[in-house]
Amino acid sequence: QVQLVESGGGLVQPGGSLRLACAVSGLNLNDYNIGWFRQAPGKEREGVSCITNDGNTRFKESVKGRFTISRDNVKNTFYLQMNDLTPEDTAVYYCATGGSGLYGALVRRFYPYWGQGTQVTVSP
Repeated sequence: QVQLVESGGGLVQPGGSLRLACAVSGLNLNDYNIGWFRQAPGKEREGVSCITNDGNTRFKESVKGRFTISRDNVKNTFYLQMNDLTPEDTAVYYCATGGSGLYGALVRRFYPYWGQGTQVTVSP
């Protein structure tokens, strides 16, 4: 059984930082794409960042230069480091895994396994 457990969300002021973690059990992250998505109230869930199984990374345009994605193969955990946060980053953040390759790597429907979501709120 594949399980993804997220941690690290919270309330932060604009300009602040947070690091999200996603601990995975039941599969080897080395073999699959990993991704972070987010969903703001009233909006569709969107891809934020991913690492493909062969090491390619992609970022949503608005987070480039501010967010970093990484993977710890020993802990089977991946991370999203978020810096210089703005109110527009406020959303529920989800981690996901499954699939492989660059095609669709930031597309929700290509990921079969999901975390429970963690709230990130950026507010003064």
